[in-house]
Parts: sequence; C-alpha cells; structure tokens
Amino acid sequence: MKLLVVEDDPTTAQFIARGLGEEGHSVDCLDNGRDALTRALATAYDVMVVDRMLPELDGLSLVRALRAAHVTTPAIFLTSMSGVDDRIDGLRAGGDDYLVKPFVFGELSARIEALGRRPPMQETETVLKAADLEMDLVRRSVTRAGQRIELLPREFALLEHLLRHKGRIQTRTMLLESVWDINFDPQTNVVETHISRLRAKVDKPFDRELIATVRGAGYRIGD
Repeated sequence: MKLLVVEDDPTTAQFIARGLGEEGHSVDCLDNGRDALTRALATAYDVMVVDRMLPELDGLSLVRALRAAHVTTPAIFLTSMSGVDDRIDGLRAGGDDYLVKPFVFGELSARIEALGRRPPMQETETVLKAADLEMDLVRRSVTRAGQRIELLPREFALLEHLLRHKGRIQTRTMLLESVWDINFDPQTNVVETHISRLRAKVDKPFDRELIATVRGAGYRIGD
C-alpha cells in the first residue's frame, strides 16, 4: 500500500517508516500538518497515520480539512493523547481508528492492513437538491429558482442535514445530535428557532413550501 505518515518526532517516524517499508509498503513521511494537507490533497494514499500534536496544523484539523475536501483516505490517529474524550474527538473529526503511544508496531501494522482492506467509499455528493432548491457543498452556496440564498453556518448545516435525508422525517433529537452535536435534550427551542429562520429564507419568499412540520414527529423536506 501507499502510506502517508505524519509524525513530528523523527525517531518515531523513522521507526514506523522502516517497519512498514520492510513489510513492502511505500511510505511517505512528513513532520507537519500543513505540508501533509497539501500532499494528501494532491496524492492518493491507501492509509494515513497521523499524530495529533503536529506543528503548523494539528492532526484533528488536518483530518477535518481533508474530510471537508471529500478526501476519504482512511486515517488512523497515533498519539499520546489517551483519554476517552480524546478518542471521541479523533473519531468525530473523521479518523477511522485511534492508537495510543507507546504502541506495539505489530498492532499498528495490523490496523493499517485492516483499514486498507476496507472497500473505497463511494464519491460523496457535492450538490444536494429538492425541487428548485439546490445546495452546492463545494461552493457553500444555496439557490432556489436561480436566486441565491444567504445562510448562516448553522442554518446551512441544518438544511444540509434535511436535504441528505430528503423525504424522511427528522426528529428533534436527530437534529440536535447531527447539527448541534448535542446528545441530550437541552430544554431549549434551538431547533424550532433555526427551522423558523430557515423557512423565512428558503420557503417564505417562494410560492411553495418545501420544509414541512410533521406534527408530533419532526421535520421533513421533500420535492
């Protein structure tokens, strides 16, 4: 496999690169997140091994940026940050696996092989549509009937979630977890408030409403 190792400790980087090279892999090593982002955007790798504490751009930000650019290369975090919250942060940032230092090389190698066996992810949609409403995820733009609609970041995220689940009811709990990353009921009307704001921009200026309230269940967007 063609692998990218992003590790700023030269001794660790050399140890990993030598071991993986002896197993027949092609290994590129970089010691900072900024260079790694540039390289990973331009080069197709099978798996990335990423330290979290990197100069110029930390590991979490690196993987988040790659996922935002629709780079789906599997990434395993290799780091001394061992807390449960650290692991959760790594996986939620787009990491596929998490291994804590100090580590056994055999385990790292096995995890890399497991990630490499995963089938490639299908290309992510970059344009979401419902009737005459269109969201371009690359340009971060929304139009309806050819008219541009300006949305705040949270409004954009809410509309993106509804469009990705077009035709299906999304409960308040689903929206809190996906859009706000809240796994409990905060006893606020944050969802209702943002749905109202979204409707004011996406529905009210036009003849037909797309965002429907399903009484007692949640919200749904349809064609």
